[in-house]
Amino acid sequence: MKKRLYSYDELKIDLKTIINKIKYSTFEPELILSINRGGCIPGVYLSHFLKVPHELISIQFRDGNGQNDFDLNKHVENKKRVLVVDDINDTGKTFGEIKKTIQHTDCNVKFCALLDNSESSQKIDFYGKSINKFVEPIWYIFPWENWW
Repeated sequence: MKKRLYSYDELKIDLKTIINKIKYSTFEPELILSINRGGCIPGVYLSHFLKVPHELISIQFRDGNGQNDFDLNKHVENKKRVLVVDDINDTGKTFGEIKKTIQHTDCNVKFCALLDNSESSQKIDFYGKSINKFVEPIWYIFPWENWW
């Protein structure tokens, strides 16, 4: 699979796009819930800009290995509007697992990623850029994954 570096300039542009989409929606998050590790940096940026608390959850499905270490109830019990953030909505497995877990809560949860693969099994609410990994199979390398 072809690899492509995703730049800090792209990060800023995509975050501004996401912020504008959130501002023009009726959704005002009370909590940013970032998926560890890819969602950390965009989640912190959004948390600062939107002036809402930020927390982390750990869940990963890369290479077919499902690992999760999260209890959404401890994060969302008193929060009605939660924005879940990741770097990319790739296959949709991560967001799908979270959606299964939160469907039993009364919270209003929205999903956000810098990059949204249109071929993903999950549709998300906010994204910076739409990609199609079926048409153009690219592995995106984010700045925090390749800084050294």
